[in-house]
Amino acid sequence: MPQIPIYQVDAFTAERFTGNPAAICPLESWLPGAVMQAIAAENNLAETAYFVAEGDAYRLRWFTPAVEVDLCGHATLASAHVLFRHLGYTDDTIRFETRSGTLTVTRDGDLLALDFPARPGTPVDLPAGVAEAMGTPPLESYRAGGNFLLVYAAQADVAGLAPDFRALKQIGVAQDDAGFIATAPGGESDIDFVSRYFAPSHGIDEDPVTGSTHCTLTPYWSQRLGKPALTARQISARGGMLHLIDRGGRIGIAGRAVDYLQGVITV
Repeated sequence: MPQIPIYQVDAFTAERFTGNPAAICPLESWLPGAVMQAIAAENNLAETAYFVAEGDAYRLRWFTPAVEVDLCGHATLASAHVLFRHLGYTDDTIRFETRSGTLTVTRDGDLLALDFPARPGTPVDLPAGVAEAMGTPPLESYRAGGNFLLVYAAQADVAGLAPDFRALKQIGVAQDDAGFIATAPGGESDIDFVSRYFAPSHGIDEDPVTGSTHCTLTPYWSQRLGKPALTARQISARGGMLHLIDRGGRIGIAGRAVDYLQGVITV
């Protein structure tokens, strides 16, 4: 029976049991999509990533327990960690080809730095029911691709959110499977802003740490605070730290990663 290596990595953290866990499966060739989705559902993590060597780069795909997605930061960082730490990759930069174009990850001291596309938001009125489902209405709202960005006054407002996930899922499904980013200024001197991310229509009530949402958060906060380099904390129960740079059309997202497990999947 075919066996597939699997690594579980906690991303955007240097401390095990925090950050965002991702399952990483290096492949010699692609499995059927239904099998990759079934493995992701079995893993029951926010993302399971698969990659296959393609010339001097790697083709990378990401799956939640429910769907394949177009962009995922923490599982990209975790995939690079596996290549650097376990699979003998010796260059300083890895290139991934994805549904969101070419993405790179570069070693920067003890950080891994992602280069992702910026996804700035456009001001919108929220769909009916969002404020009620979130429990607290935001001060501002934006739409950026598949997500709504909700801006609150203070970190305590975001920390105190207790969404009605059933209602939020229904709204998200009606809005092309949208997710909901909640953000506010940081409550500590060394943190520029905080966020949480809810995507129940993707099978993820709350994601622990989300690289891709910072493609929207970074341009918003960079413009609002008047500086390109930012430090952010995602204040989920597990929590994580991100070091960000707004480069205009691209976003630098850097963080750390730590191993949790290695194993073999039998399919």
